[in-house]
Amino acid sequence: MLTAIEPLFIDKLVEHAVSKKNIFGAVFCVESGDNSFSYISAAGNLTPDQPYFIASVTKLYVTAVILKLQSENRLNLQDKISQYFSDDILQGLHVYKGRDYSKEITIKHLLSNTSGIPDYFSSDAMKELLAGMDQRWGFERELVSVKQMKPKFVPGQKVQYSDTNFQLLGKIIETITNKDIHSVFKEFIFDEIKLENTYLYEDANDSRPSPFYYKEKKIHLPKYMSSIGPEGGIISTAKESMIFLKAFMNGHFFPVEYIDELKEWKFLFLPGTFFYGVGIANQPISFKDLKNGLIGHWGQTGAFAFYHPKTDLYFTGTMNQFWGQRVAAQIMLKVIKQVK
Repeated sequence: MLTAIEPLFIDKLVEHAVSKKNIFGAVFCVESGDNSFSYISAAGNLTPDQPYFIASVTKLYVTAVILKLQSENRLNLQDKISQYFSDDILQGLHVYKGRDYSKEITIKHLLSNTSGIPDYFSSDAMKELLAGMDQRWGFERELVSVKQMKPKFVPGQKVQYSDTNFQLLGKIIETITNKDIHSVFKEFIFDEIKLENTYLYEDANDSRPSPFYYKEKKIHLPKYMSSIGPEGGIISTAKESMIFLKAFMNGHFFPVEYIDELKEWKFLFLPGTFFYGVGIANQPISFKDLKNGLIGHWGQTGAFAFYHPKTDLYFTGTMNQFWGQRVAAQIMLKVIKQVK
């Protein structure tokens, strides 16, 4: 079946992608689950081994760590976050219709984006960053910001994508392990599966990652990207993202049975139209089969890491564009159609 995928076909898709408006570079890696097929293609101003900002694909790495800690009985997804944070941090974090629900939020609420905690990034932060106003954010500043925002629902009632959730998860991980998130990622993931070109971006003077674009404008945000850690701070390559994705999906970090428990899909309209489960996303590719699409995560830089169970295909890479997800999804869909 996989012989239906021709490398030349993939090359043409990737070359066509960079001919589209505001797509200046693309890297696309596809592999079969049995490793009988593996190919990587790049076009425009990117090369196959170029490190790039994976942005919110980082959340899959956080999910891997959380589930590993659960498998070691060091936490439970049902734990209240009040076990890990002081009252002064939690007070006023989630006040809905006059009631403070902050101490009722669980780790699972954070991981599934059902906490109701507002997303700082959806406020003026995004507008300022896209206008080129580079600035540091991070845990403390995000807390101050979201405490001034109004939640839209009681924890567990609905779903709303919020980067703030993963900043909180990062702090929980640090509290349990007594290590900073940099060290945890390195020990639990990067070193564990021998990733040599994957790391947490912390040095604003580090120019190794390819800059990404917002429409026609190159965005240079080293202060910001070096401050957001667990919500979107990892740098990787398409090949090393593939190594991680396969390890994640095949039980390297936690029991593979956990994957099915993550598939509590709830539909999101923002920051894109897809389903969100417990620390993973599901991108539909067919209206007839909405909940059986691509499983993995998007990054706001146009990065992606997805698995398609029906064809047993894995996809990683980037379009390196703030609004590049649609182009990436089109390529993945066309490859899938080749083998269905």
